[in-house]
Amino acid sequence: MPITIVVGGQFGSEGKGKVTHWLAREQRAGYAIRVGGPNSGHTVIRNGSPVVLRQLPTPALTGDVVAVIPAGAYVSINVLLREIEEVGLQKDQLIIDPAAVVIDNTMRAEERDAGLIEAIASTGQGVGSAVSMRTMRRSSITFARDTTFLRRFVRFDLRDVFKDALARKQRVIVEGTQGFGLSVLHGGYYPYATSRDTSAAGALSEAGLSPRDVDCVALTLRAFPIRVGGNSGPLPCETNWEEVSHNSGAGRDLTEYATVTGRPRRVARFHEDIVAQAISVNCPDLLFVNHVDYFDYSIHGQTYLTFRAVREVHEMERRLACQIDHVGVGPSSIICRPESGWLDGYLAPKAQATVA
Repeated sequence: MPITIVVGGQFGSEGKGKVTHWLAREQRAGYAIRVGGPNSGHTVIRNGSPVVLRQLPTPALTGDVVAVIPAGAYVSINVLLREIEEVGLQKDQLIIDPAAVVIDNTMRAEERDAGLIEAIASTGQGVGSAVSMRTMRRSSITFARDTTFLRRFVRFDLRDVFKDALARKQRVIVEGTQGFGLSVLHGGYYPYATSRDTSAAGALSEAGLSPRDVDCVALTLRAFPIRVGGNSGPLPCETNWEEVSHNSGAGRDLTEYATVTGRPRRVARFHEDIVAQAISVNCPDLLFVNHVDYFDYSIHGQTYLTFRAVREVHEMERRLACQIDHVGVGPSSIICRPESGWLDGYLAPKAQATVA
């Protein structure tokens, strides 16, 4: 039953792209599916430089994984074509479902005119409008099968492709977008939500796969959760980047900026409530926590933890009443939990580590 689903457990930017890229290599995935649309960017470090992908799944960067844009996706042609060129994908390395919806300028204008950018800090990429138009069964919608620029990648037998892959026990990984707290169904912060369900079940539905074939759900978190800048909704335990930067000992400004809008992100100290809900709904098999280096910046990019970082990870485990399996201490580093617990990683460079 070889399907892995990677989703976020807070308000987005939890490092789903990095985790999906890492897991695809660890689990030797043959196919990677990117659900959602171009309203969120996932970052992976390639040859020392960040690559941001808004349409393609990050495992496309490995060169040996077939990227898939499923029926439940929403496509900006310009963004996708730019990424295909940047990644260097060939025709046989990308499959697009004929029923994927193409976002046009009318959809983007509708979101701007509706005042969503000001009202809920929407990115204004037209995804919400496209979802609405599809739900209303508007005849004006354009699908991937109708688009000359995408037709060479469209496969009408995608279900058979996955059926064959799963029969051969070939791993399929689904890369979710945004975070559980932004789910329009389950996040609990409506109207400060995205236009889709961001749970593992929602991602699986958009991918068009059976829940019977899922054997791994990975939930990604941030040690310091964020929300996009502007009037984006409640953020429990909100703080500021000056405090985070100072307390981490980074010696520099750690302010993050949204990959799509470029706006400064809001930031908060860890709060367990939304994560506990995400765990309850998604029932993850693996739990990843990124930005642990914001507790102690001396471990940034390293392969070990300090006592201060271990203490904070243990506190998060206590508050969540569950085990954290992997932690991220930089844009490309993932440290695996030693079998005997996190204290084995305390000032121990020999602790298990994998760099994505």
